[in-house]
Amino acid sequence: MKQYIFAGLAAVLTVAALLGSAPQANAGCQYGGIAVSMCDGPTQPDGTWPRCVIFNASSSGSSYRSPEKRCDQMGPDLHP
Repeated sequence: MKQYIFAGLAAVLTVAALLGSAPQANAGCQYGGIAVSMCDGPTQPDGTWPRCVIFNASSSGSSYRSPEKRCDQMGPDLHP
């Protein structure tokens, strides 16, 4: 019986150590597709986070494409 208690305690401590040392969840950046890049910032206490998208916008009357950046606040009830 003592072996089972010891094994259970060891398993709980191992899981707790792994969860405690895990990095904070962060979506980071994605590259490619329509946008050149899309990066999410850290989640704020109110559940929102900043999202910045860099995309190529063509100038009027020109084939030159200059990168533009747009940042919006995202969240459960925010959908820009």
